[in-house]
Amino acid sequence: MTDPGSGEAPAQGTRVAAFFDLDKTVIAKSSTLAFSRPFFQEGLINRRAVLKSAYAQFVFMLAGADADQMDRMRSHITALCEGWDVEQVRSIVDETLHDIVDPLVYKEATQLITDHKSEGHDVVVVSASGEELVAPIAGMVGATHSVGTRMFVTGGRYSGEVDFYCAGENKAIAVKQLAQKHGYDLEDCFAYSDSVSDLPLLEVVGHPTAVNPDRALRKVAAQRGWPVLTFSDPVSLRARIPTPSGTAVAVTAIGLGAAAAAGVAWYGMRRRRRS
Repeated sequence: MTDPGSGEAPAQGTRVAAFFDLDKTVIAKSSTLAFSRPFFQEGLINRRAVLKSAYAQFVFMLAGADADQMDRMRSHITALCEGWDVEQVRSIVDETLHDIVDPLVYKEATQLITDHKSEGHDVVVVSASGEELVAPIAGMVGATHSVGTRMFVTGGRYSGEVDFYCAGENKAIAVKQLAQKHGYDLEDCFAYSDSVSDLPLLEVVGHPTAVNPDRALRKVAAQRGWPVLTFSDPVSLRARIPTPSGTAVAVTAIGLGAAAAAGVAWYGMRRRRRS
């Protein structure tokens, strides 16, 4: 997996890539939300953090998030992750990756990825989730490269500071960097996303498509004549795409909504105990 970086740019962009958002585009829920249960069980998320973030996450899941909301969520994410032991997070994700993510991948997304690869296109997953989480999921679905949020690590622990937040306009920046590095002609490239917050990503390519769009993105797509796809069939990858073994992964940011999902789990357990 690859993120934007240095390298000699080809003289002219001639290659084609398909850029995919991850959450609710390739998989049926938030990637980091999916990992909230093991994080909660291992003590990375406490009850106070759960209650504080639950309402904001539910609003995001129902209506999407605007730029100000995403900035506030980023601040909460970095504060929540500060001090987490990288090796502990790596171990949790390594042990649970396939069991958690495998059933969530949309069948329609895997077919679209296969179609692009059969045309000789690179496939790139671009997500606001932590890059070490995004990369192995991208590998599972057969992507060529991936880009995710990067956080600084000091002394083996997350510092609470973001190096690169892969959301909003930054997704477009990452895509332009990848185009320069790998020789993509962005006018011939494709992009897929569910959220209006990814409008910069969709606008930077010649062939944007809305997938399971939120209300705001659906409106933009209608105004601009963009295709709209509906993905609704999560299916296990084990019978469709061979998955790598022994993948070492880590999460550099919990991402949008992990604490909220843990809150649901904790609240449910509390109610069952009372019953």
